[in-house]
Amino acid sequence: MSGPLSVLLTTTSFQDTPGAHHDLLAQSGFEVIRARGPLNEAQMLDLVQRNGGFDAFLNGDDRISARVIDAAGPRLRVIAKYGIGLDSIDVAHATENRIPVLFTPGVNHTTVAEHTFGLMIALAKDFWGHASAVKRGRWVRRTGHELMGKTLGVLGLGRIGQEVVKRAAAFGMHCVACSRHWPEEFAEEYGVVRAASAEELLTQADVVSLHMNLNDSNRGFINARTLAMMKKGAYLINTARGGLVVENDVAEACRNGHLAGYGTDVLDEEPPRAHHPFLSIDSILVTPHIGSRTFESVERQALRAVTNLVEYLAGGTDYIQANPF
Repeated sequence: MSGPLSVLLTTTSFQDTPGAHHDLLAQSGFEVIRARGPLNEAQMLDLVQRNGGFDAFLNGDDRISARVIDAAGPRLRVIAKYGIGLDSIDVAHATENRIPVLFTPGVNHTTVAEHTFGLMIALAKDFWGHASAVKRGRWVRRTGHELMGKTLGVLGLGRIGQEVVKRAAAFGMHCVACSRHWPEEFAEEYGVVRAASAEELLTQADVVSLHMNLNDSNRGFINARTLAMMKKGAYLINTARGGLVVENDVAEACRNGHLAGYGTDVLDEEPPRAHHPFLSIDSILVTPHIGSRTFESVERQALRAVTNLVEYLAGGTDYIQANPF
């Protein structure tokens, strides 16, 4: 007689945040093996091999490569992503092996948009410089900038990008955007101007905010060439994926003053290495990938991820699949 289905749970915010998602997972009857992600390929391979494989992954930003999928073998029935970004998963290889990749769109757009504006305000008012100086006993006052009347360039006008635009409208900002899929009715309602290209947007914006999915076509899109197109003194915000920017080029643009600041919640490698260039530049503000980590959004996202997993394995229909086949 076979035992319960075995699920590898790696996402830390899921595990660390109380809520109904824990009850739902417990009620499933699955055997849950827990690890602290995000895990690299070698760590995932080690877990798979030591445990004799798993029936399912309930994962965050762990590296689920072709090698990991192959090591899991035919026992692996489903990959349930806690989140929406799929760049850490070899979706094509999963699809070739008829393994569904489930994900959770529409659960964290509010909190990521709020985090985006938090970074934007923090840069414009130099919160880090001022607050850290006061903590050190220094009363240093620098003159900041207002966001009202400035042009915000939004690259990617999906759910999160649209929420950012709504908040920009409340701040009295003008919005220009570039997106593969254009929400005509929304853009008309909020007065969003459609840029002919991402490059054109860069030349117009006082603040550029990244909200694209990461793929091979846009990896490193923000680099020395495209940074040079931006206005001198512009701000760059990234709550999407670290791989969208060439980090050394962004660091240099901040050092030489072409960029007034870079606010990011994501890095190409997380956590950063000991001598990462961002760590020594005061005009670069880094938060540790917490843009979607609020009590409210974690529960929404976790409930959706567990529902996806339970429904799929039980033969139900209430799940969202990123790679339909």
